[in-house]
Amino acid sequence: MRFEVPAPMRARLAEYEGFHRSSANELCHFIGIPSIVVGAASLLALVSFGAGAGHRISLAELVAAAIILFYVAQARWLGVVTGALLAAFVLVGRALPWTAGLALFLAGWALQFVGHARYERRSPAFLKNLLHLLVGPAWLVERAFERGAH
Repeated sequence: MRFEVPAPMRARLAEYEGFHRSSANELCHFIGIPSIVVGAASLLALVSFGAGAGHRISLAELVAAAIILFYVAQARWLGVVTGALLAAFVLVGRALPWTAGLALFLAGWALQFVGHARYERRSPAFLKNLLHLLVGPAWLVERAFERGAH
């Protein structure tokens, strides 16, 4: 299933896909990107801005909110689905000790670089365009729906 996505984001997704042709590299990303997001959320949750309604607000929620707004504005329904997954990953990350978050974050990045060096033999897309750090999770969601449709 391919989501209807506005042209600028569709172009970013297509460019990102060009950096991810190997199925082994794709697998590294399906494991690595969620690990990075959960780990980053765990680490960002260490920076607290206070509490409201019995919930501590941290940098993890603020960063996630901004990214979710980007996804919804740029990718419509694909953005909604990706944003919902991001919110779930933030909840998981917040529940982890920071040491586990750090381990996930580092392991996720290691997988990304192994995937590109060993299987893709091409630099990661974000080295060409930092926005691809945000495109990657949306690309994974779309790929998961495509694979589920087959």
